Amino acid sequence: MSGIWPWLLAACLLAYLTKLAGYLVPTRLLENPRVVTITSAMTIGLLSSLVMLNAVGEGQRLVLDARLVALVVAAVALWRRVPFLGVVLLGAAAAALARLAGMP
Repeated sequence: MSGIWPWLLAACLLAYLTKLAGYLVPTRLLENPRVVTITSAMTIGLLSSLVMLNAVGEGQRLVLDARLVALVVAAVALWRRVPFLGVVLLGAAAAALARLAGMP
């Protein structure tokens, strides 16, 4: 168990130094329109990939189950501009109905 502590401390130090480096970036660089566009696109891409990974991934394999049905229903609800609580409830209902229908 003691072999993990150096790695844990190194990860903490790396996280702290990364955050510190963010404070040292000049403001004029962060306000550049190209940087703003790139960081916005990166945020959307990372969030989208996280959602998809959680919807269809299980360990090292792809799984098509009720989570994917819920994601599709929620995406359609968002596209139709349903309020957020409605999106969550529709997604949960879709997953419940898919599982009730026998989908894993």
